Amino acid sequence: MTAAEPARTGDGAIHGRLDDGAPLPSRLGALDHDSLCTAYLCRGLDRSLGPWAGAPGGTSTVRRTLVTSSFAGLGVPSVLTDALSGRGITTPTPIQAATLPDSLAGRDVLGRGRTGSGKTYAFLLPVVARLMADAGAARRRGRKPRALILAPTRELARQIEESLAPLATAAGLRSLTIFGGVGQNPQVRALQEGIDVLVATPGRLEDLIGQGYADLGAVEVTVLDEADHMSDLGFLPVVKRLLDRTPRDGQRMLFSATLDSGVDVVAKRYLSNPVTHHADSAQSPVAAMAHHVLHIDAADRLPVLADLGSAPGRTVVFTRTKYGAKKLTKQLNAAGVTAVELHGNLGQNARVRNLDAFQNGAATTLVATDIAARGIHVDDVALVVHADPPVEHKAYLHRSGRTARAGASGTVVTLMTDDQVREVRALTKAAGVSPTVTKAHRSHPVLTELAPGERTLVPGGFAPAEPVQQQGQGSGRGRGQGQGGRRQGQGQGQGQGQGQGQGQGQGGRGQGQGGRRQGQGQGQGQGGRGQGQGTGQGQRRSGSGGQRQGGSRTSSRGGSVVAFSTSSDGGRSRRSGGR
Repeated sequence: MTAAEPARTGDGAIHGRLDDGAPLPSRLGALDHDSLCTAYLCRGLDRSLGPWAGAPGGTSTVRRTLVTSSFAGLGVPSVLTDALSGRGITTPTPIQAATLPDSLAGRDVLGRGRTGSGKTYAFLLPVVARLMADAGAARRRGRKPRALILAPTRELARQIEESLAPLATAAGLRSLTIFGGVGQNPQVRALQEGIDVLVATPGRLEDLIGQGYADLGAVEVTVLDEADHMSDLGFLPVVKRLLDRTPRDGQRMLFSATLDSGVDVVAKRYLSNPVTHHADSAQSPVAAMAHHVLHIDAADRLPVLADLGSAPGRTVVFTRTKYGAKKLTKQLNAAGVTAVELHGNLGQNARVRNLDAFQNGAATTLVATDIAARGIHVDDVALVVHADPPVEHKAYLHRSGRTARAGASGTVVTLMTDDQVREVRALTKAAGVSPTVTKAHRSHPVLTELAPGERTLVPGGFAPAEPVQQQGQGSGRGRGQGQGGRRQGQGQGQGQGQGQGQGQGQGGRGQGQGGRRQGQGQGQGQGGRGQGQGTGQGQRRSGSGGQRQGGSRTSSRGGSVVAFSTSSDGGRSRRSGGR
């Protein structure tokens, strides 16, 4: 029996009808909304509840099809719904509405939703809700993480971190995000201080565990995000080793855009009686996209891309290789398109800098490999262009998912040359799309139809902003030895550093006859790069000559910072920091 079209009335009861025509309250009783969510909605989608003990007139079997339009109605704590409202999020997406009752009840969940369907909050909300009950416990130093969220790429990990931050703050929880490509010392210090939620890429986490810095023995809930991508990248062996280190009785949730055979192996081994949910947005992103294929000559590839990239709005262009992304970015900038690149050969700071430029509008075109097809949430991407058709259809769907997010419309264009016709036809068929195919050239009117508006070209293309350098202060202390009595003196010195926080300075030095002499000196150095502020400390010993060792500390907003301070004798010390 199925409940259909339920509604809440003034008496606080959920009203509707079962498929046999009987009114819902007469079979289940006038339960209030929260009670129904707790006792009824927490069951899996299309799963039988079995006998309903509290129903008057006997027992009934009900299958869940009730839908709520609020997070509170799904059982999300008010402190978290308030945090969501502060970000303009008030209505759950279908994947959230389907999974939250089960995940909040502590069940293992296997959730599938397309890119842009809201999977991130579908697992963050139950994670934070589960831990916040103990958020007021004693803040013991070095407490082990109680929740683990694994993501395949550093970009996705950072996106999860950004969504988690307001929820963790509202709940009084401490979180940490770790990934490779940056210094591990700040991550180690944060782990030693103690955290509640750990967001991590598998490789860096396994490294820290191997060094004895991380321990998963207290994890209560584990989440695998983009599990199919973990499988594609060959991360599943590492993921399995990490899951083996978590308690077997903990809650586990697995979210993915697709549930292929590799994901199924993990689900069967590590999830206990999972509830499986398949949910897409009310308007599926693929359905909300306009798919086009432009059949062009190879010589027209760059002019067509430059025309599309110079149109108003954000454009994401995908290539198959890192070299191709780098080369195309240079070509587009030379043509006057403000373009930045995003691929695996870039360091973490460069990735963050380029993505920020794309998000804030300094660059209107992002040229990327498939690394950006996962977890990059940039609002209002009007156009996605497959400059190189992807190898397989899943990559096509994930790439295309950069547009038409959260119900918005978008346009997807695939460039196809004569030798790619068969490949592109097979690709779009496997992806389940029927694109409009146009034989086009560099001045074809279809380009304006796909990307309307006046074209804007900037001589030289994208010009990155110069890093802001800020000054820091430091102090040094020197000591010399001589003969006779004691005397004290003071000295001052100044030094300047450039680039990535390199600072030079000399402490004061005095000369004199007599016993023991102490001097103090002050120096200045420039800290970090970007928005960093630096401080330096140094010591100078052995009288007239000696050595001075300095340290420079910087704090930066976003990414990681590596700072060096060079002493007068060329020695230097290093500190690294991150978000």
